Amino acid sequence: MCCTVSTPATRAAPAVGWAWPCSSAVCATRRSAEVDPFLDVDLPLPDRRDGKVRVSFALPDDAGGPRRLFVTTDRLSAFDRIIAGVPYKGQVLNQLAAWWFRQTADIVPNHVLSLPDPNALIARAATPLTVEVVVRGYITGVTSTSLWKQYADGARVIYGHRFPDGMRKNTALPYALVTPTTKGTGGVHDVPLTVAEVAEQGLVPHKRWGEVVEAALLLFRRGQEVAAQAGLILADTKYEFGAAPDGSLLLIDEVHTPDSSRYWVADSYEARLAAGEEPESLDKEVVRRALLDAGYSGDGEPPVLPAEVWEAASRRYIDAFQRLTGENFEPGTYPVTPRLKEALRDVV
Repeated sequence: MCCTVSTPATRAAPAVGWAWPCSSAVCATRRSAEVDPFLDVDLPLPDRRDGKVRVSFALPDDAGGPRRLFVTTDRLSAFDRIIAGVPYKGQVLNQLAAWWFRQTADIVPNHVLSLPDPNALIARAATPLTVEVVVRGYITGVTSTSLWKQYADGARVIYGHRFPDGMRKNTALPYALVTPTTKGTGGVHDVPLTVAEVAEQGLVPHKRWGEVVEAALLLFRRGQEVAAQAGLILADTKYEFGAAPDGSLLLIDEVHTPDSSRYWVADSYEARLAAGEEPESLDKEVVRRALLDAGYSGDGEPPVLPAEVWEAASRRYIDAFQRLTGENFEPGTYPVTPRLKEALRDVV
């Protein structure tokens, strides 16, 4: 048993020859292409809000109430900092999140209304809850809020859960744990919370928080089941919830993407664990590890990483998309902004 239960300027990644892991004609034409990542967008829409990866704008209300446009850029964040941009990453995130929203709509309603462009999503406006809901099925991670980092530093009560001595990194927990954090903004790191503290501190009303925890655990179970069918292990993930105009609970932002989740390849997991090696990951962990190896953990200016790191990250994102959805990834045209404005012509 394990438990008792200001941002640095965004930089483009070094240009590389992208070799996409698919055989479609579109991918073939881009195997050696070099494109500038999509880092920002300027649209003539009100109430712009900037996140680490997404930019959102207010849209005119429809019969259902307020709407927002979410544009997913190629920016990559790690340690609560924007590090660089990786071409096509935004498209992968946007389309994979939309796919997952469809797969989980029977568990909890979500904010999605339509996808007018590979990098854009029109959603029902919601009031976000003030906590991020992380669900963990394995003891792993290298960031200050991860289970393994805190455990390796000597903590045995983490997020209100008690852990025994002798645990091994990257091993399964006996059951999934909800480990909430605050939402770090403006370069401020996320702060760990216990499940009880969320309600005690008035961050989320007690009844609503109970709904959130129940939905998060059901979503995680669904995510693990679907990932297993694709030959993957969903080790942990982050959910964000909001309140719809009528007060009902909505799943918002993204769900089970390589940005918000840790995916491992199942076939090689046991052998790598026995050999003391890190699992084969299909997420941005390769970037986190490279940053740590360069002595960076979120403070100061991030180092310039080799082109090979960004190419590896790109391959992992697209591989995750194709494994999970069973579809080929069809890259959109670059530059993104002209294409996006054309797709949004009737909206903008």
